Amino acid sequence: QVQLVESGGGLVQPGGSLRLSCLASGFNLDWYYIGWFRQAPGKEREGISLIRTSDGRPADIEYADSVKGRFTISRDSAQNTVYLQMNNLQPEDTGLYVCATGAWGKLSGYGMDYWGNGTLVTISS
Repeated sequence: QVQLVESGGGLVQPGGSLRLSCLASGFNLDWYYIGWFRQAPGKEREGISLIRTSDGRPADIEYADSVKGRFTISRDSAQNTVYLQMNNLQPEDTGLYVCATGAWGKLSGYGMDYWGNGTLVTISS
């Protein structure tokens, strides 16, 4: 069975950093899209970043405009894990961060068939 488990969330002051992890089981993520999304109260779900990797091939990566230059997505194939490094965090980055996977992937969430339960990120002074 496919399972995605996020970790690494927490409380951080503005300007701080966090690294989120998405541990995948039941499949090899090297041949699928992995996406990070966030949900805040009163706001629509926002696609943050997508990555697709395979052994011996450069990763295909996409970022939302709101996080370009601050967030970096990466993959560790040996651990079957995708990371999201988040720098210079601001209050508007607060939300539940969720990873998802599918054979297709878009920042809108289209094509993402499996979703984790998320990890909470709070930015406050």
